[in-house]
Amino acid sequence: MLDPLFLSSGLFFGWSLGANDAANVWGPAVGARMVKFIKAALLCGLFVTLGSVLSGSGGSHTIGAFASIKTLSGAFIIAFSAALTVFWMTRVRMPVSNTHAVAGSIIAWNLFSATPVDYQTLYKIVGSWFFSPVLTGIFAALLYKLISGFLRRRPLHILHLDSLNRKALIIAGILGSYSLGANNIGNVIGVFVPVSPFRDILLSPGIIFSSTQQLALIGGLSIGLGVLTYSKKVMLTVGKDIYKLSPLMSFVVILSSSLVLFLFASKELQNLMVSLGLPAFPLVPISSSQSIVGGVLGIGLSENLYNINYGILKRIFLAWITTPVAAGLLSFLLFSLQAILGAV
Repeated sequence: MLDPLFLSSGLFFGWSLGANDAANVWGPAVGARMVKFIKAALLCGLFVTLGSVLSGSGGSHTIGAFASIKTLSGAFIIAFSAALTVFWMTRVRMPVSNTHAVAGSIIAWNLFSATPVDYQTLYKIVGSWFFSPVLTGIFAALLYKLISGFLRRRPLHILHLDSLNRKALIIAGILGSYSLGANNIGNVIGVFVPVSPFRDILLSPGIIFSSTQQLALIGGLSIGLGVLTYSKKVMLTVGKDIYKLSPLMSFVVILSSSLVLFLFASKELQNLMVSLGLPAFPLVPISSSQSIVGGVLGIGLSENLYNINYGILKRIFLAWITTPVAAGLLSFLLFSLQAILGAV
């Protein structure tokens, strides 16, 4: 009977992720007033859930292996600490990394329990924090130059262009939502994978609804709920406050971030790269916040670096540093409290 209680921290984390990270997928479109918030929230919730269930197992197992948690109570504390930290950052309208939060919580557990840190996995996760925004920024700058150059050579009527922009933003948002679910569901349920209370379900011969997919479904629905109920303020921070984006810029930023998220989530793409003898992207949950900010900066630096709001950028970077530290300290405190209460 305690399983639902322990899993509640994962649901809280999923809700916090939806409230914060939906901004990364739909913020530029909503901020540019090309897509209404309620439409963005509904589409995001639907496709985040689909991405979580259909393509989220790779990153989830990576986080699960990194955490080395053997009890539901331990998984509860890690997820709760990360969730509370992300919720606090959402309250102050800062787009932060859920990956930073969960990694900080896990490292605190390793220190508390004297568990050896899996440095190989840690290097992959931390490396993605630096690589993903740079890659997204490069993609965004190149795509914007390519598309804007094409439109200058073949100008469209303003009404046709407006309609095309809206449709493109919705398609990019759907792709981004699916990629967000596929990549970031590992942050929500990864620590619960080794101690999942669910059993695999045989739906039909050859089709299994695994325990990890069941966790992903629950986590995906909680992310969708967070999008619907608490994501609007952070959406506007990403979409309007860093750099004033045109509709075309918004589309390019969302598309670039979606592609990078998918690169780090697709097990099929990794298998294809390996089969061709090519280096493959690691299956790790990356920061969609860092990715989208990298995309905005990529366009801003290539177009007009003086229009970038460096004040808000400074606050965002500070929040990125604070997030893993705060989550780690809270996690360590709660583990210590659990040990004291258990000894009484």
